Amino acid sequence: MRIDIISVVPALMNSFFEHSICARAAKAGLVEVVFHDLHDFSEKKHKQVDDYPFGGGAGMVMAVEPLSKCIEFLKSEREYNEIIYFSPDGIVLKQGLVNQLSLGENLLFICGHYKGIDERIRERYVTKEISIGDYVLSGGELAAAVTADAIIRLIPGAIGDESSALTDSFQDGLLAPPVYTRPASFDGMDVPEVLLSGHGKKIEEWRHEQAVLRTQTRRPDLLD
Repeated sequence: MRIDIISVVPALMNSFFEHSICARAAKAGLVEVVFHDLHDFSEKKHKQVDDYPFGGGAGMVMAVEPLSKCIEFLKSEREYNEIIYFSPDGIVLKQGLVNQLSLGENLLFICGHYKGIDERIRERYVTKEISIGDYVLSGGELAAAVTADAIIRLIPGAIGDESSALTDSFQDGLLAPPVYTRPASFDGMDVPEVLLSGHGKKIEEWRHEQAVLRTQTRRPDLLD
């Protein structure tokens, strides 16, 4: 898989993709994440990529020309399964959408800044708009990093035990059950006996019951 990310401050994401699962997946050749500095596509003297909004008002808008030029350049090199813009208007990122995106071969992320991107870019190029929550960030870079991480960890081989990703929260519409590790007794608190029983079927039944209970208690909206 290849993920191209257009940003006005790509350096914000360098550290994120240089560590942990994303870095291991890239080193193994499972994914390639490429950053594109929008300033490189500006023909203005000072590489400006924003301008005042028509009609007045506070803030600036990402200019249409450099963004269009960048997208056209990338599209000339490969076909994208999705061109994604991160926006409060978008559909909320959930596991089902992540699963779907992880099956793609090429994804293009557009990170907005200022008051957003020129509407004509959205109309002409964007195939999907995504929001990671009902709040406003300074730019789309964090949303892009979150989305990329959620996708990359699903690529076969990205994590040591591939079955681990399939038992994460939300994969079956439930939160994950409680987990424990050694020691079996800590400060008067003991691990549930069923987990020490070695009885696979009973353990799976317990985990499912706990997942349902935790979801009912903490995220009943998921059951709806």
